Amino acid sequence: MILNRQHRLFYQGLFMKNFFIALCLSFSLLFSALTTLDARTFAQQTKQAPASATTLRLDGLKSRVIIHRDERGIPYIEAANEADLYYAQGYVTASDRLFQMELFRRTARGELSEIFGKATLEEDKRHRTFGFAQLAEAQATLMSAKLRRALEDYARGVNAYIDSLDAKSLPPEFQILQLRPRPWRVADSLVTSKLFDESLSTTWRQDITRAAFGDLPQAQRDALFPETSPLDVILVGSDNANTKKAAASTDKSMGQHPAIEAETMRAVAADEALMKSSLERIGLYAHDNAASNNWVVSGKRTITGKPLLANDPHLPASAPSIWYMLHLSMPGLRAAGVSVAGLPGIAIGHNEHIAWGVTSLEPDTQDLYVEKFDATNPRRYQTPTGWREAEVRREEIKVRKGFTSAETETVSFDVTTTRHGPIILEKDSKRYALRWTALDARANLAESFYALNSARNWAEFQSALKDYSGPAFNMIYADTRGHIGYYGVGRFPIRKTGDGKLPYDGATDDGEWTGFIPFDALPHVYDPPSGMIVTANSRIVGHSYPHKLTVAPLAAYRARRIYNLLQAKPKLTIADFRSILADTYTISGNTFAVEFYKEIFPTARAGSDDQLLEHLRLLKEWDGRVVPESRAALLVSHLRDAFRRLILTAAVGAERAKQYNYTNADTFVDWLITEKPSAWLPKEFKSYAELLRAAYAEARAELLKDYGADETQWTWGREALVKFPHPLAQVPLLGAQFQITPVPQNGGVGRLPTVNRGSAVSMRLIADTADWDRTQQGITLGISGLPSSSHWKDQLDDWRNVTPRVFPYTKAAVTAAARETITLEPATQ
Repeated sequence: MILNRQHRLFYQGLFMKNFFIALCLSFSLLFSALTTLDARTFAQQTKQAPASATTLRLDGLKSRVIIHRDERGIPYIEAANEADLYYAQGYVTASDRLFQMELFRRTARGELSEIFGKATLEEDKRHRTFGFAQLAEAQATLMSAKLRRALEDYARGVNAYIDSLDAKSLPPEFQILQLRPRPWRVADSLVTSKLFDESLSTTWRQDITRAAFGDLPQAQRDALFPETSPLDVILVGSDNANTKKAAASTDKSMGQHPAIEAETMRAVAADEALMKSSLERIGLYAHDNAASNNWVVSGKRTITGKPLLANDPHLPASAPSIWYMLHLSMPGLRAAGVSVAGLPGIAIGHNEHIAWGVTSLEPDTQDLYVEKFDATNPRRYQTPTGWREAEVRREEIKVRKGFTSAETETVSFDVTTTRHGPIILEKDSKRYALRWTALDARANLAESFYALNSARNWAEFQSALKDYSGPAFNMIYADTRGHIGYYGVGRFPIRKTGDGKLPYDGATDDGEWTGFIPFDALPHVYDPPSGMIVTANSRIVGHSYPHKLTVAPLAAYRARRIYNLLQAKPKLTIADFRSILADTYTISGNTFAVEFYKEIFPTARAGSDDQLLEHLRLLKEWDGRVVPESRAALLVSHLRDAFRRLILTAAVGAERAKQYNYTNADTFVDWLITEKPSAWLPKEFKSYAELLRAAYAEARAELLKDYGADETQWTWGREALVKFPHPLAQVPLLGAQFQITPVPQNGGVGRLPTVNRGSAVSMRLIADTADWDRTQQGITLGISGLPSSSHWKDQLDDWRNVTPRVFPYTKAAVTAAARETITLEPATQ
C-alpha cells in the first residue's frame, strides 16, 4: 500500500486527535510485510487443530497435564499436583489472553505510555501516584508461602508460553505495536488485582461532591444524598423507628464544611475522565455499571430440594471479556468457573462441595484529607504534633516518541505522600491526600480467593474470607448439604469522628482510622428462615446495625425486583433463575411513566395536544420493559432526565446541577415524582403538572435532535447499543479484525436500571448444587482474545439471548464434552 507525502502528512496530523489511528496507520505503511496477518498465521496459537491429540513438551513441569477443550474452547485442566495445575493455567490463559494480560499490568503499573505515547501519559501519572507497582512488590514478600508458590507456578506457565513465540506467532496486537512481552512475574498478578480495587471502591469523588453542596439547608442535603430507599432488601438488622432516628442524626456536619470551588469540581471531573479512559480500555470501568446481581435460595424453595445460586457481575463490555472460563482438577480439588487473566484459581464458580457468587458491597473505604503545607517549605505539612516532612517519590515514565518507532523518552514527576496517603488532587490552593484500604501493602484479594477454591463447608468458607482485604464484596454461598449463607467482607474503617462523607482537616486527628470492623461483626447470615438471600449493590444492613459500611449504596431496584420474582413461586427451577437474569422490567421507569400520565392526562386536550396524547397512550400501554423496540422506554428515559435537570437547576444552579453525580440519585428522583414536595417545585411553575409539561418539551426536543422527525425510529435500541471496544479496533485496515458489530441492548442502565443490565453483564452463572453437571455459565464474547479464533465471539448469541450453556463438571461429563485434547509433558521426561 503506497500513499503520497500529502496523505502521509494528513494522517500524521490526526495523531494529535487520535493517537491510535495515526500510530497504527503508520505501522500499516511501514511494516506491511510484518502485519499482513491471516488466520493461518495464528493457527498454532488458537490451536484449532482437528479433534486429535496434541502433545507439547515443556520445561518446568513435574508430571503430565491433560487439557481438554470443549465446543466453546473452554479449557479443562487435569494435573497430578498443584504446581503443574497452576503452571498449566498460566500457560493456557496466556495462549488465549496474552495481550489482555499485558494491558492489565501496564495499566496498573502506569506503563501504557511506553507503547501508546503521550496519549496515555496522564493516565500513567495517575496510577504512579497510587503506587500500585510498589504495593505489588511489597505484597509479594508478605503473602503466605503457599500462595506465593501458586503465583510463581502460574508465572512459570505464562513465561513458558511467551518463550514459545517468535515475531510471527505473537498475538496481532504485539505485532502491530512492535512489542515483545517481558516475562510475567508474581508482582504482575498482584498489581492486576489492584485494578479491581480501583474499579469497585473509588468513592472519594463523592466526598467532594457532598462538600460542594455543603451550604444547602440540612433538609435539602438529606434529600439530595439519600442513603436508604423504600425498596431496600435488608439482610442484617432492622429499620425500626428508633434506629432510623439515630441513624439520621449521626452526621450533621456538612453545612460546616468550607465551600468547594468550581475549579475543584472540574478537576474532579477530569480525574473521573482519566479513570474512565484507563479502565474502559480493559473492561473494568464501573461508574454507571458498578453493579452486580447475586442470589441464592435454599432447597425448601427449589424443585430439587437443594440450593440454587445465581450471579451476574456487571462490568462494561469489552473485547475480549473481562472473565476467562476454565475448569481446574487435581487430587483433592475440582473447581470450575471464571478466572481473571493473570491470576491463578477460580474467582467465581464452584467446587465439588460449595458454590459462591460475588457483588460489590459499594463500600466507603476512601477518605480525603485537606493537608496544610508550609508556604516556606513545600514539603512540610501540618500534623497535630507539629510540622512533618512529606515523602516525595520520583517517578520516571517511558513515553513513546512517535508512531513510527518504538524509541522512548523519559518523563519524570514527583509523588508527594503524607501520613494519610498520596496527594491526588491539588486545586484552589488545597492539597487533598487519599487514605484508602487498597494502599496498604497487606491488602490482598488473591489470598482469600485462592483459599475459596478448596473450601468444603461454611466454616472453611468463612476461614477463607477471614483476612480478606480486597474491594468489599457481598459473598453468597451454597453447598451440597443444603445450606446457604452470606458474608459481607472487606476492611471497613472505624473513624475517630464522622462517617467519612466529607474531606477531613488533615492537620487534626478527627478523621483518623482507629481500626477496622472485626470479621465476626461484619454482616452475615446462615440458613435464614426465608430460605432466600439477595444482593444487588444496595443497602444490606438495617439502621440497627452498629457499624458504618457504606454511605452511597446504589438504589435498590434490582434487589427488590429479584426478591419479588423469587417470592412469586413456591418452588424454583434453573429456568426460573434464567428468566430472572433476563428480566428487563424497570421499577424506576414504570414509576415515572405512571406518575407522568396521572399528572398530565387530565389536562391534555385533543387538537392542541395530539402529539402529547399519542405519547401518553404509549406510556399507558407500556409494560415497563426496556427492550430494543420500545419507544416508551426511550421517552421515559429522556423525560426522567429532563425532570431531574429542571428541578436541580432551579434549586442549586446550572453549574452545580451538572456536578451532582451521586450513586443513589435515582431514589431522590423517585421521591420527587411520587411525593411532589412543594419545597422542590421551581418557582416558575405553578404545579408539578406544569413542570412535567416543560420536561416533556425538553425531552421531545432532545429526541427530535438525536433521532429525527420520524418518531417510529425513537426506540430504546437506537440509543442503547452494546459495543465491545478493543484498544486497536479503530486502526485502519488492521483494526477491522478486532471490531464487533454493535447490537441493540436488552435491558437498561443509568436512568432505567433493570435486572438484566444489558451491556454491563459480564458473566452469568446458575449453580445447581443438586447436580453440578446442570450448572450453567457463560461470558460475553468467547474464551479467546485472538480474533482469528473460532472462539473469539462464539458465546455472543448465548449472552444476548440469556441462554448460558451447561458447563460440564464431572470427569465423565468433561470427557464427553471434549473436542480437543492437549497433553503437556515434562521436557526432561
